[in-house]
Amino acid sequence: MIVIGSVQGLQREYTIQDGDICDRISAANNVSTYQLSAVNPQIDSTCSNLVPGNQICLGYSGEDCSTTYVVVADDTCAQIAANHGFNTTILFMNNPQIDSTDCSNIYIGEVLCVSGAVQVPPQPSGPLPGATIPVTAAPANPTTTPTKPPTTKPATTKPATTKPATTTPTSAPAKPTTSAPASEDDEDDDNLPYCDEL
Repeated sequence: MIVIGSVQGLQREYTIQDGDICDRISAANNVSTYQLSAVNPQIDSTCSNLVPGNQICLGYSGEDCSTTYVVVADDTCAQIAANHGFNTTILFMNNPQIDSTDCSNIYIGEVLCVSGAVQVPPQPSGPLPGATIPVTAAPANPTTTPTKPPTTKPATTKPATTKPATTTPTSAPAKPTTSAPASEDDEDDDNLPYCDEL
């Protein structure tokens, strides 16, 4: 728990309510996702340790961005910056958790600082605050989000063989297959999650 009176330069604070989540606190109080994380290192990266009744900092004097925007579906960094009258460089400086190479990690409900001047606290040492995307978050612009490599379904049955398991096959299969060749020790790997097929 932070004792608010002991924090030098504190400009704003908030008392945690039952059911609060970080992005909801950020949106309701005009504080970016990054800033809320940066000024409250006691909050874990998944924002799962909020305790109702405890107070948290929202911003420090001179490092308090209260001009915010909540990301919606189909947003891009270029659009957000243009709509607020500045370039993406300022957007990235105020929101260092955003991937500046392709803006693929903004998500619906994320709260961004959209001030035309850099107003957020400097990035502390250690993990980047606000960089953990909630597991329930939807990407703002799925077309710019890197896609996962396609997954293949593991074979449900092994091909029948007429040779004993300890014998090395001497002939090639009758038809070529598109799956990866099985290794010789597949018999003892039945309890593994298809590691040898990756």
